[in-house]
Amino acid sequence: MANPQNPVLAEQLLGKALDQYPDIKTLKNVHSRIYYLSFHENTSLGIKLMRAYAACGEPELARKVFDEIPERNVVVYNVMIRSYVNNHLYNSALHVFKDVVSGGFIGDNYTYPCVLKACSCSNNLRFGLQLHGAVLKVRLDSNLFVGNGLIALYGKCGRLLEARRVLDEMSSKDVVSWNSMVAGYAQNLWFDDALEICREMEALRQKPDAGTMASLMPAITNTSYDNVLYVWEMFLNLEKKSLVSWNVMISVYMKNSMPSEAVDLYLQMEKGGVERDAITCASVLPACGDLSALLLGKRIHEYVERKNLCPNLLLENALIDMYARCGCLDDARKVFDRMKFRDVASWTSLISAYGTTGQGCNAVELFTEMQKSGLSPDSIAFVAILSACSHSGLLDEGRIYFKQMTDKYNLTPRIEHFACFVDLLGRAGQVDEAYNFIKKMPMEPNERVWGALLSSCRVYSNMDIGLLAADNLLQLALEESGYYVLLSNIYAKAGRWKEVTAVRSLMKRRRIRKMPGISTVELNNQVHTFLAGDTSHQQSKEIYEELGVLVGKMKELGYVPETDSALHDVEEEDKEYHLAVHSEKLAIVFAILNTQESPIRITKNLRVCGDCHIAAKLISKIVQREIVVRDTNRFHHFKDGICSCGDYW
Repeated sequence: MANPQNPVLAEQLLGKALDQYPDIKTLKNVHSRIYYLSFHENTSLGIKLMRAYAACGEPELARKVFDEIPERNVVVYNVMIRSYVNNHLYNSALHVFKDVVSGGFIGDNYTYPCVLKACSCSNNLRFGLQLHGAVLKVRLDSNLFVGNGLIALYGKCGRLLEARRVLDEMSSKDVVSWNSMVAGYAQNLWFDDALEICREMEALRQKPDAGTMASLMPAITNTSYDNVLYVWEMFLNLEKKSLVSWNVMISVYMKNSMPSEAVDLYLQMEKGGVERDAITCASVLPACGDLSALLLGKRIHEYVERKNLCPNLLLENALIDMYARCGCLDDARKVFDRMKFRDVASWTSLISAYGTTGQGCNAVELFTEMQKSGLSPDSIAFVAILSACSHSGLLDEGRIYFKQMTDKYNLTPRIEHFACFVDLLGRAGQVDEAYNFIKKMPMEPNERVWGALLSSCRVYSNMDIGLLAADNLLQLALEESGYYVLLSNIYAKAGRWKEVTAVRSLMKRRRIRKMPGISTVELNNQVHTFLAGDTSHQQSKEIYEELGVLVGKMKELGYVPETDSALHDVEEEDKEYHLAVHSEKLAIVFAILNTQESPIRITKNLRVCGDCHIAAKLISKIVQREIVVRDTNRFHHFKDGICSCGDYW
């Protein structure tokens, strides 16, 4: 590599090799060559070695080089500090800065921004305040990068007045200055102030960039439509739309439950030839899951494979989740099995998928495998396994896991764990035990807990406890219509129509409207939507004719409409009609008329009613097609007259 007969040329060649930031193997070879040529005390080569090791994620090797440099100056210290900061070793960076001070060196305009970042990222306000004093002493407070570092520090530590004061006192500002202030407000949930800074930027003709959009992210989560629209307009007005800006906009949509908009934006990227990265794909895949857009999800997966974007833990977890939520458990398992590295989220996604498809035994087996792998399940993993046990009637296993949480893993059960356990007991018919469990809870039960109990009371016709649960639900002044419908359902099942009317009157007084049942089915990249009794679809005539034929064939197989599923105080014949035109039946018939291949995939926004569940089983047998229905609780795979849930949902 280098001729030892010409030391100057050798040094130049070695320096040039280090400037190219080689991989770790090559870097170690260069380092060995430096030792062989006795250049290890050369400050210039030492600095380049430190930078190269830091770029390879080896800050401790950079430290060894640092320790061997006999004559250190502020540049050497700066490189070591930056090496630690870039590898997230912030306390180590602060210790090196202390050596700078104790060694009599004076930090410069490269030292302080880096040390301020270490303080900011480690939330070390105390050290940061001392640093601000030192900056003032050496008169670097007017430096743009130092000022930006101070704003970021104060913002991250919640000292927003100080951050604003630094911004106002800066003689010159750039977009990073403003973005740091936006991020400070957003991170501390001062939404209006964060947006006001954006408007102030624009008024001063400082154009927001992708960094501004990213800085707003905490403030634009679960926010108003107007705020989302503001970020969208910011995106549209960008002079150059970088990949970061596209990714941020997709994330903004996803963080505000706008999956259709996220998918549309991704399709714009695809159509415009914008190169997507792992973050893009991982951001939009949950939208595919929300919309059951399996074809798009598979297309994204093909793109991921083509571009070799894996292994990537975040992306692979997103793929598992997408396939699981589209009801494609085999595809989810294939992604899982091919992963080189897995975290708790990887296991939890698949455990949850098994649970929602009624495969509780597989969920239990996978949970046991995760424990044997050495990973400790977290709170979310326990929600997944408890829910899986609940949906499959695995009462004994559920009891064991609930006990394991506290006894083995020292996790404090949260309200969602209590809700799962109540659901587990209630579904298994242990209604009295579920009610006694609620009375002993260390926290106030919420609507999910009482709702789980009320649901089990309906199934097992326990009116006494059901009414107690209903009273507690109504006292919570809920806005969720589903609980009122559940209460109405209990009264309807008992034939107490006056109480049904009273519940509906209460809903009117509280201005709570029953969410209409909506079922969707994807066909040729278009989503077709059906409501109960829908006649707006262009194929309505054919759909109702075919539905009539199917109902006739179902009755020949012994089908009797489950009129308990109808909440109307009307004659039995009318109840049958209301059931016959439920949205999922219309969607299934539409798919039968327009597709040949299995399975038929339907998504419903509410829980599948008992009558539609019976009908889907029979239809799958009559037409010899697999039917997959995803409702708010789980997946139902209907095949040959049998459902994957085993009628336990």
